Amino acid sequence: MLNIGFSEFQRLFRTPLAWVLLAVVQLILAYLFLIQTENYITTIQPQIIASNAPYGVTDLVLTQLFVFAGIMMLAIMPLLTMRSFAEERQNQTLVLLRATPLSAMQIVLGKFLALELLVLCLVGMISLMPLSLLLGTSLDIGQLISAILGLFLLLSSFAAAGLFLSSLTKNTMMAALLGFAFLLVLALLYFAGIRTEDPSPLLVYLSHFGHYQGFLNGIIDSRDIVYYLLFIVVFLALTVRKLDNERLG
Repeated sequence: MLNIGFSEFQRLFRTPLAWVLLAVVQLILAYLFLIQTENYITTIQPQIIASNAPYGVTDLVLTQLFVFAGIMMLAIMPLLTMRSFAEERQNQTLVLLRATPLSAMQIVLGKFLALELLVLCLVGMISLMPLSLLLGTSLDIGQLISAILGLFLLLSSFAAAGLFLSSLTKNTMMAALLGFAFLLVLALLYFAGIRTEDPSPLLVYLSHFGHYQGFLNGIIDSRDIVYYLLFIVVFLALTVRKLDNERLG
């Protein structure tokens, strides 16, 4: 499992796709971060000082950065997960992988480990931007840690869903489209739940972003953690079941 995980992680960086996506994510988020920081210094901070508002740079800059990151990853994660199994089918190497003395669970967990290492790289790169503010101001470290944990769980759940959807097809672009459509539906559930005159707690609960929002506010709720962990376990189990059915068939 570890060998599969590390070899898959290395394979991700043997092609330009992962490098380009990481660069695009960092470039766009850095631009948005600089805009938010400049707007805070020139416009928002004087208003906060004048009104004694209980908000600061953590609430008004860092939270927005992690919101943008979560939304961007709706489109980026399917592109990173689409090759996991779809490319194996396309190149007819999945049959060889299943013929090894590895269980379907070990194969799936190995590929998920590779995606988790990539998620750690993404979260680490994004976290460097708010941490840079420590050179000039003080931050709510507890809220920052909570936001980082929330982003990690959010992207991990995206990876688990993308892994399963990649196992359903041998076309990588189809896997990416399925992943994007599925994650978009989950995001729309959140907006549908909060935009009505009578908010729907059920729709908000079913959506990733309904649980992500708590982390951004500095609230680490065990119910939100359990939601993400169950989501990950369910989709990994579905992927294992899919591979087992193919092996038996």
